[in-house]
Amino acid sequence: MSFTEFPSRLLEDAVNEFASLPGVGRKTAFRLVMNLLRRDPEEVKRFGESIIRLHGEIHYCKICNNISDTEICSICSDTKRDKTVICVVENIQDVMALENTRQFRGMYHVLGGIISPINGIGPSDLKIESLEEKIKAGGINEIIFALSTTMEGDTTNYYLYRKLSKYDIAISTLARGVAIGDELEYTDEITLGRAINNRNPYQQ
Repeated sequence: MSFTEFPSRLLEDAVNEFASLPGVGRKTAFRLVMNLLRRDPEEVKRFGESIIRLHGEIHYCKICNNISDTEICSICSDTKRDKTVICVVENIQDVMALENTRQFRGMYHVLGGIISPINGIGPSDLKIESLEEKIKAGGINEIIFALSTTMEGDTTNYYLYRKLSKYDIAISTLARGVAIGDELEYTDEITLGRAINNRNPYQQ
């Protein structure tokens, strides 16, 4: 079927919306839309409502910037977590990857990205100031850099180290069980668990 000639404008609009998602081509978008058309109307209604609620009701934790159903996420509200250790990650997926290892019981700080001049992302675009405020407030003994082992990740590590090394805290980074150039969210749980447990003092 030619994707320039749809029999319905509604069908075309739906395909275009799905195709706007990253990694979804127009053929895949078409198959997804056709699958929805074959489903029970109540199923489709639940699908649509879940997307609307996601966008309208989701929260970003006021403490760590993680996604949550409430203003304070379940990790930050857990009294059994070690609040003296903060693991700095790029995004929500990295929190999920580290939690899946069941090896880390400290807190997190989600930067919301990494420094990438080529993509127009600088330090001011990230949640760095709020991280420094946590350290200034006291009670933090260690900061762990758990960013992807890419050039952008290493650049962000270096920037953070220069900014935070003046404080009396330990600064460490994941052990290099994570291969150079790897994204954390795609690293297997065993390797990632060992990397967080065998972390090293950060070196410039």
